[in-house]
Amino acid sequence: MEKCESDFEVPLDGEHHKRITILLLTQEHCALCEQAKETLERLSREYWLSVSTLDIGSSEGQRLATQGGLLFPPGILIDGEPFSYGRLSERKLRRELDRRLGFVDRPPYVLATLDHTHTRAAGARSN
Repeated sequence: MEKCESDFEVPLDGEHHKRITILLLTQEHCALCEQAKETLERLSREYWLSVSTLDIGSSEGQRLATQGGLLFPPGILIDGEPFSYGRLSERKLRRELDRRLGFVDRPPYVLATLDHTHTRAAGARSN
C-alpha cells in the first residue's frame, strides 16, 4: 500500500464526537485539486476531519479511483467510501458531513448560532 501524505487535522472543542477521515486523490498541476485542498482545510476548522492526500497516479491511487468510480482528480473518499470527483462542491460536502454526524435537520453551525442567541437572550432577561 502506498503511503498517504497527511495534510492537516484540526479537532474542534468537543462539538463533534466523531472524526471523519477524508482521502483526497490528487495529481500535480491540478487546479481543482488545489481548490479541494483549500475547501477541506477551511472545513477542518468547523468539523473534526483527518485529511490525507494520495497521488491518483500511484498504484494505490489508481486502485481506489477505479474501485470507487472516481474518473479524474480530485477524487474524494469519506471514511473509505467514494464521495465525488472533479470540482468539489462545498455545499454538497457540508450536507454529507452533517448527515454523517447526525445533524440532518440542524447543522452544527446553525446549532452554534442558536446556542449563542439563547445565551444572549437569557443574559438580557437576568438584568
